[in-house]
Amino acid sequence: MKVAYIQTRPKFGEVERNVENAVSKIETLGAELVVLPELFSTGYQFKSTAEALELGENARSGYAAVRLIEAAVKTGAFIVAGIAERSGASVYNSCVLVGPKGFIGLYRKAHLFSNETVIFKKGNTPFKVFDVGVAKVGMMICFDWLFPEAARSLALQGADVICHPSNLVLPHCPAAMITRCLENRVFAITANRVGAEERIKGAALTFIGSSQVVGPNGTVFKRSGRRVESGTVDIDVTLARNKKINSRNDIIKSRRTGLYTL
Repeated sequence: MKVAYIQTRPKFGEVERNVENAVSKIETLGAELVVLPELFSTGYQFKSTAEALELGENARSGYAAVRLIEAAVKTGAFIVAGIAERSGASVYNSCVLVGPKGFIGLYRKAHLFSNETVIFKKGNTPFKVFDVGVAKVGMMICFDWLFPEAARSLALQGADVICHPSNLVLPHCPAAMITRCLENRVFAITANRVGAEERIKGAALTFIGSSQVVGPNGTVFKRSGRRVESGTVDIDVTLARNKKINSRNDIIKSRRTGLYTL
């Protein structure tokens, strides 16, 4: 399976521009699975919930979703992308999964980071795995990386690939995702952004880039720097279905669940 991430530099509030730039890139990759960053269509640093609601979109019928579905139909790819999702009077930090047949699934970020906690409503969707034919994929967003239960929940449901839209500002995630992959024996695609935003005075954010594809044994197949670019990797998804690290240890079956307090 050919997988890809697109590392972007969105302009805050310019939804159409940001979406079209991403779509034009998707159409050149020839990938079967493409992951875009968190809040790829809007930018990140909202000043208020009202502003997020104004720029937010319906996960199925908004401009971003419609254009991504059109790109999926045109290319045959499955696409995961982070959006500000407007749902009634609420706005969520969400990501959507779309494919050649249209909308497939939605995930709302469970673990909100810093100022997100006063902008967005807490996610209320369970961690879920979706079948995209060649592979089973799960979704988590940015700060979810710090909570091992997120990736483990997806792995226990049979995820081959974890799609991880992000807007990372802390430096730890790229290394931590190697551990998430090792402890679950899954692939992970982290799609981050680059650039900086300081829409709130004194609260400048610099995004670290470092988008990457990591394999079940911790191999970093591709990692970007701090520029706008994409990365593609051919992976063998069946490697994620072998949970043995030797003839005696299976990382799922060897768990001592009766001793854990969860």
